[in-house]
Amino acid sequence: MPAESGSSASEAGATRRVFFALWPPASVATSLAGVAAECAGLFGGRATRQETIHLTLAFLGNVSEQRLPELCRAVSGFSGRTFGLQLDRLAYWPHKRLAWAGCSQRVPALDELVLALRQALVVDGFAFDASHPDFVPHVTLLRRMPADAVPVLPDLPVIDWQCEHFVLAASQATEAGASYRILAEFPLRPQSANSTPA
Repeated sequence: MPAESGSSASEAGATRRVFFALWPPASVATSLAGVAAECAGLFGGRATRQETIHLTLAFLGNVSEQRLPELCRAVSGFSGRTFGLQLDRLAYWPHKRLAWAGCSQRVPALDELVLALRQALVVDGFAFDASHPDFVPHVTLLRRMPADAVPVLPDLPVIDWQCEHFVLAASQATEAGASYRILAEFPLRPQSANSTPA
């Protein structure tokens, strides 16, 4: 699916701040937003807005708008498989002052998708944030927690998320925080009847 083009696409040097991500269905986003609001009430900080909840697969940063169609072609050449996530744990990163939801078990199909995605980006000459080579799937729920916070996070009821596609999204800073726009969507192939679910 080609990237959307805006009026600035023809401007020389125009860029967009982009990343690849899993984007949750409304029911999952609603559940996670509720947990984010609960944590904000307990610990302070800024809860992630429901419409911006996602799981980043690869962050590229500023990319020329002229290269966005090329970027879409680069990742449409492989076909990952659908998989289910069970978000069942909350964690806290003190160095980033944020709380996040994740999975207590690795999901092989997700790891395969991230590896294939990163390899496709390298082959086509697109740079991405590789500062954390060990991919840790996480959904940020709470930012800017008080610097002295040592939170005892509540238990997270299991949230099931069936992943059937991933997206290319663009980020723009606003007064309310980051605003995201989905530029393209890439389907994942269904699990075969003989395959073992991830």
